[in-house]
Amino acid sequence: MIHSWPDFKTAYYTSEWIIRLGALAVVPQRRTPAAARSWLLLIFFLPVAGLLLFLAIGSPNFPAWRKQRFQRLLPYFAKVAEQLKPQTPDLGDAAAIAELAHKAGLMPAVGGNQITLIDDYQKAVGHLVADIDAARHSVSLLVYIFADDAIGRDVAGALERAVGRGVACRVMFDPVGSRQWRRKTLRLLNGAGVEVREALPFRLLRRRTRRDMRNHRKLFVIDGRIGYAGSQNIVSQDFRPGVVNRELVVRVTGPIVASISAMIESDWTVETGDSPEEPGPIPEPTGPVQAQLLPSGPNYPLEGFETLLVWQLHQARHRVTIVTPYFIPDDRVIGAMCTAAARGVVVDLVVSAVVDQRLVNLSQSSFYDELLHAGVRVNLFRDYLLHAKNVSIDGKFAIVGSSNVDLRSFQLNEEVSLILYDQPSVAAVETIQRGYLDASDQLGLEDWRRRPALRKLLENIARLLNSLL
Repeated sequence: MIHSWPDFKTAYYTSEWIIRLGALAVVPQRRTPAAARSWLLLIFFLPVAGLLLFLAIGSPNFPAWRKQRFQRLLPYFAKVAEQLKPQTPDLGDAAAIAELAHKAGLMPAVGGNQITLIDDYQKAVGHLVADIDAARHSVSLLVYIFADDAIGRDVAGALERAVGRGVACRVMFDPVGSRQWRRKTLRLLNGAGVEVREALPFRLLRRRTRRDMRNHRKLFVIDGRIGYAGSQNIVSQDFRPGVVNRELVVRVTGPIVASISAMIESDWTVETGDSPEEPGPIPEPTGPVQAQLLPSGPNYPLEGFETLLVWQLHQARHRVTIVTPYFIPDDRVIGAMCTAAARGVVVDLVVSAVVDQRLVNLSQSSFYDELLHAGVRVNLFRDYLLHAKNVSIDGKFAIVGSSNVDLRSFQLNEEVSLILYDQPSVAAVETIQRGYLDASDQLGLEDWRRRPALRKLLENIARLLNSLL
């Protein structure tokens, strides 16, 4: 008897159905329903292409070795938290928020701090350079973008002067965020005598699951006593042609700087594999500000920023302001915003009229009709790309940080937020937010619905890509 191999068409057809059936078993595991639906739809229509894409970017997890290194850091985080315990403030009604943030991000709320909110781009750089020039012992910078342009050279120059005084200086930047400047930035910093590491570098032999999972944090510490957090990178304000960024940075002193130092140290040691240095002394109290650092990312037990935001949207009674350049939420966030508006809460979403990423803008625009219909106010900030990321709710607390209100920040990127609890600090953030609202145009539902049909089609197509995580 002669046995013949199946022809190519039959084999290919069979393999497509094997892929489809296999996807039914694998894809829904540990994914949101929206993500699972999107992946299954893609794989059922384009099995081979869908499988290849799924293998490339389908798992929002770090490899085992990174997880193991992070787990080894848990005693270090616990030691820092224990040292900060004497600075635990009485937060009253906000104590439950601080408890959740502690469980999600491993860092406690602390009192005794002083902050300066800086929403002027050049002033933020000026403050940082001045603090580095005054440094006596150490400077540590963790940033998504470090360019070799005028701003980058100003900061690198300050670092070089610090190294010349015997100050230990180190920088970690993201090689994907900084890709167009990466090689020159490495030469610039190495030439200045700075110790440099790249965050989440791509290596074939120790590859991560996804190249697009990035370290998006922006944290700076000088001498263990001055810290910075917020949205601003080390790059010129107009590094994209025709787009000028507007940012919000918090300069802090006091015990909270120990949390920022611990965050930078942990990211450094995960990359190097070294043991973390022993926590330094907790900075002395410098003011009345109550603050808490909330890191988030694939290694953390909860999607901290999103979990806190959704919970507090459901708790809101009077006013919510959400400022983000990129707004691609999941159903939980949309539902919480719409429910708050239905209860009579004034919910303002502030996004930019200036567009720097067309696909993202199309996708986020697809949510506006639903929000406007529910009573959420959508405000388009004029003239600048409002790259600042901040939230305030009911005057009870405010958040300033690196996290956008999008699926990438919720589930993929390593982010960090600074939560402010004391009334004067929250009021200061609200004052800046009122300035954003004054410089924005509010969308009207009927006007928005009159946009061209082609625009609506493109928005819907872009929205289909949201959940391919």
